[in-house]
Amino acid sequence: MAEIAQGVQAPGRGTDPARLGLWIDGARREAASGKTIESTNPATGEVVCLVAQADETDVDDAVAAAKRAFPAWRELPPLERARMVASLGDLVERHAEELCLLDVLDNGSPAKEMIADARNGAWALRYFAGLALELRGHTVPTGHNRLDYTLRQPYGVVGRIVPFNHPLLFAARSIAAPLVAGNTVVLKPSEYTSMSAVRLGELASEVLPPGVLNVITGFGHDAGDALVRHPDVRRLAFTGSVPTGRRIQLSAASAGVKHVTLELGGKNPIVVFPDADIDAAIEGAVFGMNFTWQGQSCGSTSRLLVHSSLHDDFVARLAQRLEAMRSGMPEDAATDTGAIVNKAQYDKVLSYIDIAVSDGARVRAGGGRPDDPSLDRGLFIRPTLLDDVAPDSRVAQEEIFGPVLSVITFDTYADAVAIANSVEYGLTASVFTQDLKRAHSFARDVEAGFVWVNDSSRHFPGVPFGGFKESGVGTEESFEELESYTQLKNVNVRFDGEGQ
Repeated sequence: MAEIAQGVQAPGRGTDPARLGLWIDGARREAASGKTIESTNPATGEVVCLVAQADETDVDDAVAAAKRAFPAWRELPPLERARMVASLGDLVERHAEELCLLDVLDNGSPAKEMIADARNGAWALRYFAGLALELRGHTVPTGHNRLDYTLRQPYGVVGRIVPFNHPLLFAARSIAAPLVAGNTVVLKPSEYTSMSAVRLGELASEVLPPGVLNVITGFGHDAGDALVRHPDVRRLAFTGSVPTGRRIQLSAASAGVKHVTLELGGKNPIVVFPDADIDAAIEGAVFGMNFTWQGQSCGSTSRLLVHSSLHDDFVARLAQRLEAMRSGMPEDAATDTGAIVNKAQYDKVLSYIDIAVSDGARVRAGGGRPDDPSLDRGLFIRPTLLDDVAPDSRVAQEEIFGPVLSVITFDTYADAVAIANSVEYGLTASVFTQDLKRAHSFARDVEAGFVWVNDSSRHFPGVPFGGFKESGVGTEESFEELESYTQLKNVNVRFDGEGQ
């Protein structure tokens, strides 16, 4: 692993933790208030660094820098903007191990997952750069002596707020489309996982003009809300929980008419019918739950709907599979599942397990901390399988955002669809069956924005990802996301008389 970036110290390399500043207008600076937030390694409990705690003053400065940079950035030829964004992707890939280490220290997920995140973040920057010339208008026939055409134009300053579960991946991916479309960006990472985003800002200064990308760190209720409410930020996008997404919609609307997209939570079903390939379905249940980053994913298929005829054998085999997963220190290559990101989230996950048991569920695997004294200082929870879960129970209805998979049985197709659609969320769904009619019927009937058939949790280049119901507004990871960072303008020209 590379050394931690720009003076951020590894545990045990000094008595005082380093300070991590904001990145505004191409330079590092402290928060105006001088306040900081402790960034703690969830696997060890040690303070890694002190992160600048931005407030409204810092947000104003970041937005002002982005606003100053916007005219020149917008006027660059599209391929020149694309070249710079693609070059940032190359820099991210070149520094992948360093960025991975920052995320491991901040986030607690295994290094083998965070290195993949870094490389996928580099890919996202290059992917959107490659779409630069696809942002086209079109002509509309409106009459013999008229020309009607549309233009796609950037908004200006875009605010992007990203969560803690994939810090570098979401930071890199979230800035790609708005930058390629000609916007400038103010990026706010989670207060728990800010290091890689600030380092991304530093790397961006090597290829982007000052002010085009600014990174502010701090609490959501302070720095985040100031960004949402800022009158010069007309385009906002947020990835995170439903309650926070609702507050962002409310705050944005109170400050002006803004275009807000939201990629929010999920309580996603994975449905196994009697004719399924059982081995593939078991692997799909494990992979879909995203245990390798402790279940901390909005797309996790956390409700396992198993046909009653399969239940006993399926659950027994799945429990064995989960018990074989290795909890360990994130930097260990043999680790399958790491630490929960912070104490509040750790306590929340354990409380849901207790609630489930009190409601009659049975713990078939995991259920608490690992039996390993070497992990005692960290926030570790074993991959947990809950059986006999009622479809209307809290553990089946509410997003836990942790390594907890709930088993629910069903008997008929109608039962499976009704249970799958019984929650307020609608992000992803997965179905395992060899029946083509049943597979397509389920894909049609389930209320979810992304459906896998005989697979789970995989994302693909250029495929739109977004949710139904409370799981969000808008799509990402595709050309549709790029278009969403532009405003559509229509121009109608009248020209009378004969040509000269």
